Amino acid sequence: MKTALKKEATSEEKSDARGAARSAVKPARASRASRAVRAPGGLSVRLDVRALTVVVLLLLAALAATVVLIGTGDFPISAGDVLRTLVGDGNAGQEFIVNELRLPRVLVGLLVGAALGLGGALFQALSRNPLGSPDILGLGQGATAGALVMIVLFSGDAGQVTIGALVGGLATGLAIYLLAWKRGVHGYRLVLVGIGMSAIMTAVNGYLLTKADLVDAARALVWMTGSLSGRDWAQVWPLLALCAVLVPLVLANARGLRMMEMGDDVSYALGVRVERVRLLMMLSAVLLTAAATAAAGPVSFVALTAPQLARRLTRSPGPNLLPSLCMGAALLVTADWISQRVFGADQLPVGVVTGVLGGVYLLWLLVTERKAGRI
Repeated sequence: MKTALKKEATSEEKSDARGAARSAVKPARASRASRAVRAPGGLSVRLDVRALTVVVLLLLAALAATVVLIGTGDFPISAGDVLRTLVGDGNAGQEFIVNELRLPRVLVGLLVGAALGLGGALFQALSRNPLGSPDILGLGQGATAGALVMIVLFSGDAGQVTIGALVGGLATGLAIYLLAWKRGVHGYRLVLVGIGMSAIMTAVNGYLLTKADLVDAARALVWMTGSLSGRDWAQVWPLLALCAVLVPLVLANARGLRMMEMGDDVSYALGVRVERVRLLMMLSAVLLTAAATAAAGPVSFVALTAPQLARRLTRSPGPNLLPSLCMGAALLVTADWISQRVFGADQLPVGVVTGVLGGVYLLWLLVTERKAGRI
């Protein structure tokens, strides 16, 4: 048994070394697309022109989808009227519809998508696996379990359900980290423990549903689907405050996370405090995922697909944190527009749309990885 474990660890180290070599070659190839910007005081920053272009385009796409989505509904409003209303030039009816009914829902969608995209990018970078997302690792199921406990056992209101989802997500993330710890947390153990935790939480959720009465079970199923219906400013402000704190913190540690892709030994040699950065990034990813789940329910596959799509657009190595954030926001508001435009307002929850699109993408990703010989 010990010999087998040593062989497995050796193979994992060799894989990490090969990955580090590939990562070292890619920046050299991409250096022609980067520019060094020098600021007063000797500070210099290297910008990836393609990645910056992708971020700008994704932001424009998200803003365009936001304007179109605000104008969609039983009372359609043109894009020009939406923009005039947002700057305070609309009539009383338009201001009520836009500012009180539709704008909070769209802002929740943008923030939830951004949080899931960034959280997914962090988990994939930490696990060094394109399947290492909160959907696969059980974070969403853990947050769902916390929400179901409040709904089924305590008949909690919306605020208590939100707290339950946050506590459930944090407890699940802590359990995964502790169970995956063995002289550090490595990618393959993190993914395996996460898959096991996901199965356990799924079973717990099924058990809780069997113990609920008909009304609570129906309410729980609606929440578990993932929806933006009925979201108001009460969901916007907590999520906005959390993102305002965590996003700058994550971006400030992006260099250390990038160095960790070359392996722990190389990262230590470059001065990166590996376990500190890993713990901080995982805690941030868990908080982002749990907060997004608490605000909109377990919206599936956004955290899985957004980082991979961002990576393919930027063609840049590394976690691609900012492009993943923008991609997640654009994906979710676009999916919400599809759910309203194609199926009618509030007829199909956004979680169903992202689940269908994400499932198709997951199958394509598995086929691609298999053809490449990586699985």
